[in-house]
Amino acid sequence: MEARTSTVLRRPALFVAALAFLAAAGCAESRLIRNPPCPIFGPRGAASAPAVLTKRPATYGGAPALWRPSGAERRWQYIVVHHSATDDGSAAKFDRAHRANGWDELGYHFVVGNGTGSGDGEVEVGSRWFKQKHGAHCKVSGHPEYNDVGIGICLVGNFNERHPSGAQMESLGRLIRYLMDRYGIPLGHVYGHGQLKPTDCPGRRFSYADLNRRISR
Repeated sequence: MEARTSTVLRRPALFVAALAFLAAAGCAESRLIRNPPCPIFGPRGAASAPAVLTKRPATYGGAPALWRPSGAERRWQYIVVHHSATDDGSAAKFDRAHRANGWDELGYHFVVGNGTGSGDGEVEVGSRWFKQKHGAHCKVSGHPEYNDVGIGICLVGNFNERHPSGAQMESLGRLIRYLMDRYGIPLGHVYGHGQLKPTDCPGRRFSYADLNRRISR
């Protein structure tokens, strides 16, 4: 299936304790699946903005043009998958919620729709991606790298209650394969949010086995 792509919030413009916000556009904390690996930028607080790439590496064949940033690119090293923990949503809706919570803009780089605020399997490209800006989606104490050089992808839906749609998983797999190829990100650096901190995100009904099959083929 060909993933549809739209540009959202193109104009240049973590966890929090507010349960209302988490219910509206975030991931509720609950359990630890695994311990994160050692940080790559030294002690907490010592990380600096990573260098950018002045020459873009190879591009995954057939990727939509909006997935390919123009100009210099950040040295991305991780991919972190989230669910919105909401029944509906879109990049624009989550951007409004994040700004209302005091953030500068949408915390994710990509949002994959479920047919509510955007198409089922539609990949929406957030403003952070066009700017090649650090994420605001995976705040882990002592591990700034998951935001600094971690690409945040959020699937719309509450996957504690239901599975992602087939269209969402197909688009997610295609997007991750493209990002792994373009930035040389190894399979071992692709995580669900809950593999890095105590949260159910991307949901108890999200299948890591299915994702692994899609990005390993």
